[in-house]
Amino acid sequence: MRTSQHTHYSHALGREMTFRIYGHGGRPMVVFPAQDGHYQEYEGFGMITACQPWLERGQLQILALDGLDGECWTHPTRHPSEKAAWYNAYERYVLHEALPTFQALTGNLQAPIATGCSMGGYHSANFYFRHPSLFSGLIALSGVYTLQLFVGDYMDEAVYYHTPLAYLSGLQDPHYLNAYRQGQIVLCVGQGAWEEPMLTETRQMQHLLHPLGVPAWVDVWGHDVAHDWPWWRQQMPYFLGHLL
Repeated sequence: MRTSQHTHYSHALGREMTFRIYGHGGRPMVVFPAQDGHYQEYEGFGMITACQPWLERGQLQILALDGLDGECWTHPTRHPSEKAAWYNAYERYVLHEALPTFQALTGNLQAPIATGCSMGGYHSANFYFRHPSLFSGLIALSGVYTLQLFVGDYMDEAVYYHTPLAYLSGLQDPHYLNAYRQGQIVLCVGQGAWEEPMLTETRQMQHLLHPLGVPAWVDVWGHDVAHDWPWWRQQMPYFLGHLL
């Protein structure tokens, strides 16, 4: 399996950022790390091995990104509006620097799937729902869809537009709704240890999306399914087998 690592300077963030590419072709998939994670995490926890059959067959190509949680949502002292400003900078990095660099290196111009586990599930969902014209699908595993764990009850415009359960509520813009209806959306969560509040918020997303006519596949696994990598290693190949 082809693997390469690349470091480049991000003007959006003012620092060096690193990512890894896995596979030689096929549907691109952008991986966001879990809370405070990094680009090596997906491989380190066995997720690349779980995806290996599709990577080796040339059906899947993975871009594993570095994270910036510690500068934004999980920063211990920054005001929520400052956290949102840092997240906006990270968004610019992903969309205008990391993705174009990946496309230039690989020649793969297909719209990618966004994915991630836990906090990575939040990131992937937020990027997909904010930019559905740039992403073709979403596989969010055990994600949260509000920022209450990180900003409490605080809400301003900046935080609102990074809170999927807020900005999707009552959405009527046909541009976004038509894009969602054409995409492949998977939201998965277990009912076992450490899966709250992810379980509650995933069900809230289901109740919000389905009345909008968005055919999201919301898959709630059993009471033995914990918020942990061994289960995500089972879930990812299951969903790839359906989407690819």
